[in-house]
Amino acid sequence: MAALNYKHLYYFWVVAKTGGVTRAAERLHVTAQTISGQIGVFENVLGFALFERAGRGLETTEGGRIVLGYADAIFRLGAELEDELRNRPHGPMPRFRAGIADVMPKSMAYGLLDSVSHRPDSPRIVCREGTLDSLLADLAVHRLDIVLADRPMPANLAVRGYSHLLGECGLTFFATTKLARRHKGRFPQLLDGAPLLLPGEDSDVRPRLLRWLDRHGIAPRIVGEFDDDALLKAFGEGGAGIFPGPTAIASAVERQYGVVAVGGTNARSSIRRSSQSRRRHAASCFANARRERGARRRYAGDAGLTTCCEAREASGTPCVGRAPRADRERPRAISRLPSGSSGERTC
Repeated sequence: MAALNYKHLYYFWVVAKTGGVTRAAERLHVTAQTISGQIGVFENVLGFALFERAGRGLETTEGGRIVLGYADAIFRLGAELEDELRNRPHGPMPRFRAGIADVMPKSMAYGLLDSVSHRPDSPRIVCREGTLDSLLADLAVHRLDIVLADRPMPANLAVRGYSHLLGECGLTFFATTKLARRHKGRFPQLLDGAPLLLPGEDSDVRPRLLRWLDRHGIAPRIVGEFDDDALLKAFGEGGAGIFPGPTAIASAVERQYGVVAVGGTNARSSIRRSSQSRRRHAASCFANARRERGARRRYAGDAGLTTCCEAREASGTPCVGRAPRADRERPRAISRLPSGSSGERTC
């Protein structure tokens, strides 16, 4: 097949979006005959039809829908590039791409990332959510600069990275006032038979929480499991059940969701930071901003934050915040991290 003609692709894309050649011609300020001719040439190059008649309009064929999917991605990226260059006449603004694990409390993510935006050289923050596995896959191919999660990188993962525990804290159980009145009593016995909302299987705290319940002989009625922390809290806010959350942000959870704390446990909850040396400016900007604004005092203990830094493969230069090997093998041994590293602390 001949080299792809992006002008032909653009004509096709506009026709597909507008639903007809006439409307596309009006939008592009060319004649309908020009567009029809260009699309005909494009179909000849591809070897299949892109459109079929549907009443007075046109619909994409199965092959046309495949081409349209790629065209959407291509021209969306082109629009982003135009916007970037238009807003930054002296060059594109650096971006700080952060991956946030679904299980991580969003208020913690905000507290950690907001510190970056207050620097004179602050980059544009781009946040992506997902499972830890999918986020680490993006980190490995440099689509992300940092990953915030509640557990370290798996030991068998084929990514040259390091996990740093920055802090950890206990868990507090929350309930609406009405639900708390219904399940009065001594904690943790009040949880026995009570409706309970649990984090999903991707959460590091879930197995420890279940072991803690079993050790105390408590059998709550599990009414929901949630991979997304915000969705878990939304159900808790609606009174669906008692739900756990990091003790470090207990007061914030009570204010935001209108719930009350019914008790707490020392079953540890943790958060971890993952960053890439390939984007040293963004990673160092994050670490420095947190130190400057005192983020380590407010959030370092908000459930234990770990950092996974991808090693610089070409030069062997240590990545930002790289910890000694003992800390990478035992990510909870945070006392060995240097005093100037990214906000390690145990609450």
